[in-house]
Amino acid sequence: MASHFDNLKDRAHRADQIIREPKAFKICFGCDSIVAAEVTLCPNCHAYRFETEEKLIVAQAKLLGSREKQTVLASDFD
Repeated sequence: MASHFDNLKDRAHRADQIIREPKAFKICFGCDSIVAAEVTLCPNCHAYRFETEEKLIVAQAKLLGSREKQTVLASDFD
């Protein structure tokens, strides 16, 4: 099992990738997750409305990259 530090480090690394290329991502209006720009349904909550404003994507990436995961996924119930 990954340690708390490793999990935060991984999230920070993914956030850095998003910050460097925000055009490749969007924010789900349903669950506030950041997803790839080409998806039509959020893989987490199946919402179909998204925020594409780059400065908001960067701000959300900074927020999500600095804290533990809080989204409950279907795989968490396995």
